[in-house]
Amino acid sequence: QVQLMESGGGSVLAGGSLKLSCAASGGQVWKICAVAWYRQSLGKARESVSSITIDGPTTYADSVKGRFTTALRKGANTLFLEMEMERLTVDDTAQYMCAARTCGQVSFDWWGQGTQVTVSA
Repeated sequence: QVQLMESGGGSVLAGGSLKLSCAASGGQVWKICAVAWYRQSLGKARESVSSITIDGPTTYADSVKGRFTTALRKGANTLFLEMEMERLTVDDTAQYMCAARTCGQVSFDWWGQGTQVTVSA
């Protein structure tokens, strides 16, 4: 199994910055091939924010390109996924969740509980 734990959410004024972190741990961390950040705001469908393949490229949603930067660090038996969010807007307000999947999978196998980001005008 893999456990994902997000941290770093909070409230910020529009134009501000936040950094989110996600720690992946558990006996099957070695199986992870890709990790991602998703978000879901009230009344809207969940959307992919960024995704990164282990030792591969990072992709971003058009709405966050140039503002959000995702980085992946590997530990002994853990992975740390971080996302720097800059020039935040009220439209970035959402619950942010990290997810991980194994190789050969299209959908994500494991999800974190999420962390709330609230941007005020």
